[in-house]
Amino acid sequence: MPILTKEEAQALLKKVIAYSKADECEVNLGGGDNGNIRYALNSVSTSGGISQNQLVVSSAYGKKLGVATINEFDDESLVKVVRRSEELARLAPENPEYMSILGPQTYMAESRTYEPATAAIDAKFRADAVGQSLAIAKENKLTAAGFLENSTGYSSMMNSKGLFAYSTNTNVNFNVTMRTEDGTGSGYASKGYTNVSKLDVAATTKFAAQKATRSMAAKAIEPGKYTVILEPEAVVSLLQLLIFGMDARQADEGRSFLSSTGGKTKLGEKLTDERVTIYSDPQNIELPTSVWSGDGRAQEKINWINKGVVENLYYSRYWAQKKNVKAIPAPDGFIMSGGVSSLEDLIKSTEKGVLVTRLWYIREVDPQTLLQTGLTRDGTFYIENGQIKFPVKNFRFNESPVIMLNNLDAMGIPERTAGNAVVPPLKLRDFTFTSLSDAV
Repeated sequence: MPILTKEEAQALLKKVIAYSKADECEVNLGGGDNGNIRYALNSVSTSGGISQNQLVVSSAYGKKLGVATINEFDDESLVKVVRRSEELARLAPENPEYMSILGPQTYMAESRTYEPATAAIDAKFRADAVGQSLAIAKENKLTAAGFLENSTGYSSMMNSKGLFAYSTNTNVNFNVTMRTEDGTGSGYASKGYTNVSKLDVAATTKFAAQKATRSMAAKAIEPGKYTVILEPEAVVSLLQLLIFGMDARQADEGRSFLSSTGGKTKLGEKLTDERVTIYSDPQNIELPTSVWSGDGRAQEKINWINKGVVENLYYSRYWAQKKNVKAIPAPDGFIMSGGVSSLEDLIKSTEKGVLVTRLWYIREVDPQTLLQTGLTRDGTFYIENGQIKFPVKNFRFNESPVIMLNNLDAMGIPERTAGNAVVPPLKLRDFTFTSLSDAV
């Protein structure tokens, strides 16, 4: 079944709502086409595509809710899924936190999340792109493994109070790992975009190849506190833990790094260096996201941290009603303001330090401080007198993004990452490395 237009989705949803006998009914409809190609050991291993559509019906009797899902859209099947959701609702216990569905909403504009060029990606495009990547690997006597994936989709919802929302989206993501023949050097790079015209597979592969070659025969240096430069791929790994942890309920209930004594929160308080501003904006050119959230609320431009101060938390509708505040949905992505320095400029300004390409295997140690542990990988280098001197063995780190953003020395130019964020490289002092890792 092809991607449904706004008019087709609206007509189908109206039909489903008309079948409902429940007190309230909400229907979510979505689907799309996905294509991918995977390669390893310098050859393609898999290639394929997925096309799917799904309809989810939520029926409520008072505070009793039932949900049923289907992917067949003939009339008989639609009636069946509505009745099933109603049956489940009658059997369900009451949900004390159930919120009545929303009425019609006003959205700021159409989503900017669809690009025709990305929607036009086909198997030949994917194969040609991987061919470029493999040619670079073989030319440099490296072994490559990577994944290229593109998607075109739509999302829509309607309820029995008259709310209707619809949006389309496109995405393309590419990542590649390059290893040296002796296995001592590794490099990684990834990119993700709404618009495929911004993706340069060759340049991304060359970046990973350079990292692999430069990271051969790494030396061990003592763990400890270092000045570090985190590339954007490493920055987003830690910042997303902070931004997507800014839930008001967790903070109010004392379960968060944003909790204070006496049942209070850090909303309105200075949390980080005053140069830090992190926000979300559905209409951002580099990172467009949907103008409506999963429950139908409008997504707006929101400052989460503004000049170091916690300006907003996100609230479920239930918790917002309980606290008598505006219900703000969680963001779909985030943007951190940066500076005008390039990564090379940050390196040149560093007397002694460590350059980190990427972090992985990150796990939470303490939710109250947001302390995390994890490992560096795919290119870690020692900097001296403004130059990369030699590769170093990877480290385990223990660090909190809150502490990290208070130890800020400098910020570079922000760029979009595959983690649905736009972030700058960061130069930080006193970053804590606790032990060495032999992995490359």
